[in-house]
Amino acid sequence: MDQPGPIPRTAAAVPLRDRLTIPVLAFGGILMAVMQTVVVPLLPDLPRLTGASPGAVSWTVTATLLSGAVLTPVLGRAGDMYGKRRVLTSALVLMTIGSVMCALSSDITVLITARALQGAAASVVPLSISILRDELPPERRGSAVALMSSTVGIGAALGLPLAALVVQYYDWHTMFWLTSALGVLGVSAVWWAVKESPVREPGRFDVLGALGLAAGLVCLLLGVSQGGQWGWGSARILGLFAATVVILALWWWQQLRTAKPLVDLRLVSRPRVGLSHVAAMLTGFAFYANSLVTAQLVQAPKATGYGLGLSIVETGLCLLPGGITMLLFSPLSARISAARGPRITLALGAAVIACGYAVRIADSRDLWMIIVGATVVSTGTTLAYSALPTLILRAVPAEQTASANGVNVLMRTIGQATSSAAVAAVLVHHTSLVGGAPVATLHGYLLAFGMAGAVALVACAASLSIPGDPTTGATRRARGASRDSRDEAMEGA
Repeated sequence: MDQPGPIPRTAAAVPLRDRLTIPVLAFGGILMAVMQTVVVPLLPDLPRLTGASPGAVSWTVTATLLSGAVLTPVLGRAGDMYGKRRVLTSALVLMTIGSVMCALSSDITVLITARALQGAAASVVPLSISILRDELPPERRGSAVALMSSTVGIGAALGLPLAALVVQYYDWHTMFWLTSALGVLGVSAVWWAVKESPVREPGRFDVLGALGLAAGLVCLLLGVSQGGQWGWGSARILGLFAATVVILALWWWQQLRTAKPLVDLRLVSRPRVGLSHVAAMLTGFAFYANSLVTAQLVQAPKATGYGLGLSIVETGLCLLPGGITMLLFSPLSARISAARGPRITLALGAAVIACGYAVRIADSRDLWMIIVGATVVSTGTTLAYSALPTLILRAVPAEQTASANGVNVLMRTIGQATSSAAVAAVLVHHTSLVGGAPVATLHGYLLAFGMAGAVALVACAASLSIPGDPTTGATRRARGASRDSRDEAMEGA
């Protein structure tokens, strides 16, 4: 006689802390994206408010980008070794300290340092996804991971109008006091509601590998982000790119010869992992152009013939439907991945992004069409970004999920930084004088849309080239066998 299985717990029997794990982690992801976005409305006024040059002010964005890119794989590896909740909480604490520093000072050096501290929060999403893998049953994991991936776009869409409203009606330091309070709430909620994962990969932390990766990434992203200002053919930029090649080559050699490397390059070399990272970089490029170009396009003066002359608050509201769409479509992404596999979801997302840019090229003069095109791109981004961590989770051992997802987020960051530089280069070369000031032409914006759409199609092709997920095939066969056995039983009856 069969032994009875475990009695499933009802929703009422599940402790409140367990039920709040997913919402708390999602709140952390949204908070991270808000922190990265809130400084954007301030950029035009920061030179006046701080007494610094526009070039120095731009580092409030660059510093966050650099530190986030460097710390994401490092903190992901630390999470696998020392505990994911511990490292996640530490990242949120650094983010909150950075926000408090911004609230207390108007000195540009302090602000740049604080923004660099806030870059640590870029590791929140990969660490949270790894916690979800360790703590949730398989039937709940897909939708939770999809929601966690979507928090990046949701937070960015919420952060821009929120920051613009605060900056317009209050002292700009108020915005950072508000985010500081939210940061304290996030740290407290994670500490209370999230359990420490028992899954660990013991060993000695690869300090040399972390320093080598940091140096290589700083040279790469600094060259990409500052190329437009310093000149792409300048000695500084060429020197940075040359240093990138040398440092990362030496780092690669060191990682292959280290017993416990920071990044398992043998794992990365597997097609299912490596191609997922390539697709992440391409998708990051395609997605980021949407926010960059839309914000500039709708704020362009009406005298250009295409600009709408919107304020920064109105611009944020134009991007808000995309954030809401990302929240609504994340469960759909999980269902498609469960039925067809995450690589199909990723390819579909990239194709939808390309369709969104086709809409932008067809009509970028009417506000409602601009919002529709931007929202379609956000929908495709939801599908793609939700599928990427699922691909990684199915391709790597459980004890390496945080570091592997950290590398995947790093590749998205590199794609976004490259997109920013490429869009800037296109718009700078297609300008006309309006009121005596150079303004990008509509043709320049359409070229930027076409470039991003083409990259999205390449991302779609890269996604389809990822080897199929054997888990999905086995699941389909099991479902088919189950249906066949039911049919035979009915026929026999």
